[in-house]
This record gives sequence, structure tokens and C-alpha cells, in this order.
Amino acid sequence: MHVFLNFINLPFVGEVDLGGGLLALFFLCLLAVVGFEFVNGFHDTANAVATVIYTKALKPMVAVPWSGFWNFMGVFTGGVAVAMGILKLVPLNEMMALPIKVGAVLVLAVLLASIIWNLGTWWLGIPCSSSHTLIGAMIGATLGFTIYYKGSVNWDKAGEIGMSLILSPLFGFGCAMLLMYFLKHIVRAPILFHAPTGENDRPPILIRGLLILTCTLVSFFHGSNDGQKGVGLLMLIMIAFLPAKFALDQRVDDSKILVSLASIEGAMTKTDPSTAGQTTLDQLNTAVATAKATIASGQSRNEKVVFQFRKQVQAVVKDVLADKGVTLHAGDRDVLSKASKDLNSTTDYAPVWLILIISCSLGIGTMIGWKRIVLTIGEKIGKEHLNYAQGATAEITAAATIGLSTGFGLPVSTTHVLSSGIAGAMVASNGTKNLNSNTLKAIGMAWILTLPVSIALSFVLFMLFHLFV
Repeated sequence: MHVFLNFINLPFVGEVDLGGGLLALFFLCLLAVVGFEFVNGFHDTANAVATVIYTKALKPMVAVPWSGFWNFMGVFTGGVAVAMGILKLVPLNEMMALPIKVGAVLVLAVLLASIIWNLGTWWLGIPCSSSHTLIGAMIGATLGFTIYYKGSVNWDKAGEIGMSLILSPLFGFGCAMLLMYFLKHIVRAPILFHAPTGENDRPPILIRGLLILTCTLVSFFHGSNDGQKGVGLLMLIMIAFLPAKFALDQRVDDSKILVSLASIEGAMTKTDPSTAGQTTLDQLNTAVATAKATIASGQSRNEKVVFQFRKQVQAVVKDVLADKGVTLHAGDRDVLSKASKDLNSTTDYAPVWLILIISCSLGIGTMIGWKRIVLTIGEKIGKEHLNYAQGATAEITAAATIGLSTGFGLPVSTTHVLSSGIAGAMVASNGTKNLNSNTLKAIGMAWILTLPVSIALSFVLFMLFHLFV
């Protein structure tokens, strides 16, 4: 009876072997990540809709659902590059080899730390960054993990993400200021600088269309970037609780992997060993041969072997990327690049149903709880009401910054990018005296505190939960 109760069929996943306590924890974590993305929608609705609401381009009852829909579309069509980048902060391969309870503890610490800080700053009306919160929580939990087990924080990836989070608001501030100066001194159309004064004081049709377009773009790119963080979190849960099922993309069978391995092998046979380091070439050939041997044994998807096979596939991709000194014809280089991308997609992936869950969570969250932070974005950053040019400038800058970051697979804070864009537009209008120092201090304090607080909170939660493992 006990064995029977351990097995349960889950939609999209199939039969899983989780005991009663682990199964309850699994569903709790699923609920928590949906909650995190829902709260993310609370926070980041303001980033897209504040400008259209405060310039009277759209009423809240229209702007919020519109933004929610485009957030949904952004997650659903945005790929998984950002999600995989965040996942690489955690020692996944080492976690897979450990008892499921260990991964569950790490996941729970990350989720609870993220939700606690997000909810706290939302309640205070502070535009805190969900990105900073999540990344800090993942670093903190991983630091706790490394006290007991092998593995470490991927500091290279953490540094790359950290630079993206720091530089993107500065980029947004500078670009918004320059664009505002351009509108002010070159375009010089008085209507652009009108600030609406009453409920019926609406922008002309062309300006209104521009503001709605920029709102749409920010919503879409927010989903394609911030939404992927939820995808990464949900994949972390699946890998922690069901490692054998999610170590490799089950939709890609071994025959397709063999085709990619054969393509790499064929391209490498055309190289002149004297033009590249022989050691690097030998490593790649060995990695390919090892992966092919595992497939030939028929054990590549066996629960005890799949984690090792995952590492073998990753080793091939790593060696291909490291082998820059090999001289190849352009066609062979393209073959090598495509084959390595195909292999990489077997380990760095997210199922469509999982992306759909996060899309819905973010989209619905966007439609609820928006008012507190819209007030901060729309009224309190500057000392004057947003005019049309300031609203459009901030959102054009935010959309471009977030879109570029998504293209490079880097997470950014939509909150801070847009807030800095509005600040830049305000400065360009009437100098630094046009900024509300109290609000900027609150945002800056949240920016400074979020990483250390989320790291510390997640670390403490991991250590606490680990007492029960």
C-alpha cells in the first residue's frame, strides 16, 4: 500500500514516485512559484501602465488588462535564454545527484525569501526589483548548499547578471535624458510637453497611439524577460523534485542526439590538427565518443545513468564552444554551431505547458494589486505630473533596454529601468530639482538592500529547513 501511495500520475509529467510529505512539499513549491510570478505582476504592472494612465492615454480598466495580455504573450513567445541563465547560478548537476529532500530545501528557501521581500516592498509601495530579489535568493540558498555539499555559486554568471542589473538603469537614465533633450530642443512641439489636468484632458490621437504602443512594448518585453525568471524557478522545482524526468528534454530522443554528435564528429575530422591545440581536439573527440557510447548501451535515459549522460552532453557543448582556435570552412563552422545548439537545447529547455503556467500567472497578477506602485511611478518620482513626452520617452527607453537584454539572455529589472527612465526624462525637463528626493531615496534604498537582504534571508531559510533533512 505504501509503495502504491508513493506513485501518482501528474498531467504533462506522467507517473512520479514521491512520498506523501515530498508530494505535499512539491505542490507547495508549485503554488509558491505561481505566487511569486503573481506578485511579480503586482509589482511590474506599474512599469507598463503608469505612463498611459497618468497621461490619460488609457483608463486603468483598459490599460491593466491590455498590459496583462501582452505580458502573457511576452512570456509565451520569449524563449528560455534568460530562464536558463538564472538556473545556471545554482549547481544543478550536483543537486540532481543528491536526495530529493535537499533540492526541495533549496527551492523552498529561494521561493520564500523572494516572496517575503517582494510582498513587503509591494505593501510599502516601493518599486523593488523582482530580479534582484530572485538572484539574491538563489545566491543565498546556494551558499547554504555549499556548506554541506559539493558545488558552488556560478560567480561568473552572477557577475554577468550583476553587471546587467547595475548598468541597465544607468543606460535607461542616460538614454531617456538624451531622447528628452532631442524632443525639447530639436522637435520642439508644444503639445508633447503638455501635462493633462483633468479626467477628460486626453492626448491627441497620434500621441495617444504612441503612448499605447510604448505601453504594449514594455509589457511584451517585460514578459519576455521578467516572465522567464518564473520559468527558471518552475524548472528548478521540476529538476529538484523530478530530476530523472527533467535532466533531459524528453521530447528529444537519442536518435536526434546521435545526429548532432555525428555532425560534430564529421566537422572535426576536416580540421588540420596543426592549426589548433591537439589537446582541445582530443577532448572534444573523447566527449563525443563517450556520449555515443552511453546511447549505444541503451541506458542513456535510465534513472541512474541520465544524470551522467546530461553531463556528457554538456561536456560536448562546452568543448565545442571552447574550440575557437580550430580552422574550419564557413559551412563546417555553421554545422558545428547548429549541432551544439541542438545539443544544448536538450539540457537547457522548458516545456510549453510550464511556460503557459507562468504566462497565465504573470498576466493575471498584472491585473491585480497595481495601484500602490503606479502611484509611486506616476506621481512621486518627479515633482510634476508626467507629460506626454516624459511618458513616451521613459517607455521607449525601457522597451529598448529590456528587449536588448532579452536578446542577450540577461535578466534586467523592469522596475529600475523604467524608474530611471522617468527620472532621466524629469531631469531633462527641469534639471535635478525636478526630482522627488524622498521617493528616489526609497527606491535607492530598496535597490541597495534587496540583494544583501534576499541573500541573507534565503541563506537563513536554507539552514533552517536543512535541519529537517
